Amino acid sequence: MIQLILGGARSGKSTLAEQRATASGKQVVYVATAQDLDGEMAARIDHHQTRRPNHWLTEEEPVALAEVLARHNTTDTLILVDCLTLWVSNLLCLDNGIHLEEQKQALLQQLSEQQSDVILVSNETGMGVIPMGKLTRRFVDESGWLHQALAARAHQVTLVVAGLPLQLKPAVTS
Repeated sequence: MIQLILGGARSGKSTLAEQRATASGKQVVYVATAQDLDGEMAARIDHHQTRRPNHWLTEEEPVALAEVLARHNTTDTLILVDCLTLWVSNLLCLDNGIHLEEQKQALLQQLSEQQSDVILVSNETGMGVIPMGKLTRRFVDESGWLHQALAARAHQVTLVVAGLPLQLKPAVTS
């Protein structure tokens, strides 16, 4: 099952994802896309690290998400990726986004072949004003297009606002 959890900054989306991962009863692989580039980000990373159970496997991967998903593609595993908007930022800043489309397509392809459960966490960035700068406009556009492609493939899509989950695409139970 693929779940997409969207929300604004500090909306509670990561907490919800972690709760769902814990409730799954599966081996959890936490994929962290954040990079420790400054003191403020280091504090955010530390906050997330201290909340995670020690028995979860953590993979720090800022770019090659499809490779990590493929490496842990087993039915007894749940992979939690936090967060996709940082991943898009990493790719845009790495090489002016030259490999963004390639990495995006690799991720979408891997998700279509994935046997493990996957929870994808991302910031919903398209609900505010249009950014002034070219790079930030591209970031919002790329994030929005990625979210649309993932929502089409996901079995469940949840928007989190003020810690409250709103099911945009409820999971279908058979």
